[in-house]
Amino acid sequence: MRMYDCILAKKMGRELNRDEIEYIINGFTDGTIPDYQMSAFLMAVCLKGMTKEETLALTMAMAKSGDMLDLSPIAGNNADNHSTGGVGDKTTLIVGPIVAALGVPVAKMSGRGLGHTGGTIDKLESFPGFVTELSEQDFFSQVNRVKFAVMAQTANLAPADKKIYALRDVTATVDSIPLIASSIMSKKLAAGADVIVLDVKAGSGAFMKTQEDAILLAKTMVEIGNGAGRKTCAVVTDMSQPLGYNVGNILEVKEAIKALQGEGSKDLMDASFTLAAKMLTGAGRAESFKEAYTLAQGAVADGSAFEKFCEFIRAQGGDDSYAKDTGKFTRAEMEVEVRAVREGYVRRMQTEEIGMVSLLLGAGRQTKESIVDLSAGICMHVKSGDYVAAGDVLATLHTNRPFGVEEAHKRMLGAVEIGEEPLEKTEHVLAVIHSDGQGQEAGRI
Repeated sequence: MRMYDCILAKKMGRELNRDEIEYIINGFTDGTIPDYQMSAFLMAVCLKGMTKEETLALTMAMAKSGDMLDLSPIAGNNADNHSTGGVGDKTTLIVGPIVAALGVPVAKMSGRGLGHTGGTIDKLESFPGFVTELSEQDFFSQVNRVKFAVMAQTANLAPADKKIYALRDVTATVDSIPLIASSIMSKKLAAGADVIVLDVKAGSGAFMKTQEDAILLAKTMVEIGNGAGRKTCAVVTDMSQPLGYNVGNILEVKEAIKALQGEGSKDLMDASFTLAAKMLTGAGRAESFKEAYTLAQGAVADGSAFEKFCEFIRAQGGDDSYAKDTGKFTRAEMEVEVRAVREGYVRRMQTEEIGMVSLLLGAGRQTKESIVDLSAGICMHVKSGDYVAAGDVLATLHTNRPFGVEEAHKRMLGAVEIGEEPLEKTEHVLAVIHSDGQGQEAGRI
């Protein structure tokens, strides 16, 4: 078998078989297939696409290129959720405790943030003493005992994906549904969860800018997950504005804690309850979505989800007194208000630009080696559709970088569009792709 022949076949639009795809992935991972040939193959995939069977074979080969976590020591059906990334997305900190409080184990491997997208590990390390480097034995033990654990992603989890993504990033081959789906799902399958619930973002702050593209990606990933024997579904959610009100690590942790105490914004709670409900039904804890949604609401209302969150923080060495008194968290030295220059209605937000402002303030990473300022970020004071008067506060910038404040203020002001006509507010949950790959439902389920 030759890489040249595989490239030629894909260039001509021929479907590759599993052996050919495994040859490509294994060869690129071990270095016998050079970058220039892999680049040519990736471009051919971008131009010609892949069938369902090819995409599944590609995903499985990438997943098996490194460690495959065996979660069989965990009792019961374990569930995991994954977001495709957005601005202000702190749902894992809310969904995990809700589902765990209702008896379904959540064994999660997470990464650090890169760019303006925050990482769950960074957020959790806001708690003094919190440990994310767990052995498998400690990880399994905590999930069985507490029902919830989050550990840092191992270096050898789907190594083929790391190599391929680095190449895609510099060869204009990022925007391919089969390549995006296989990248995400290879890591999820390698992480071992029985039930996988995907949160696929759509809008100005998401990779998928349109609802249609987000649904296509969601369906592809659900097909992969179920084809690999995992119970998988997807929730398509709106990212045309930041999720909730806070962007930045400590700021998002504070908002997640308020949400667990019953004080979350409507969009944040809709997303969290929907994701939790799909995890609960997938794991067999509830028979219907309606029942599961009600159970999730009840776990917040009775305080059990917040108590589970505190137990989880303690179990991994963190100081849960910070959860009980969020005033103990470090605050940024500078808090700068961004005020509306005219009256009107918030018509549109450039959500990705808001994420870039948070990066400028110090809340994200330019490179993997960058040091994140956990106290930096943005507190939004408005949502799309809100009326504002001239001089009303649109957002508060939190930073320890005085040299970047002027630019951040200017860019933040430009990221919030104010117009004369009111805007009709829409539901945050746009669609659901069920575990059978069908049943797309817009709006509230």
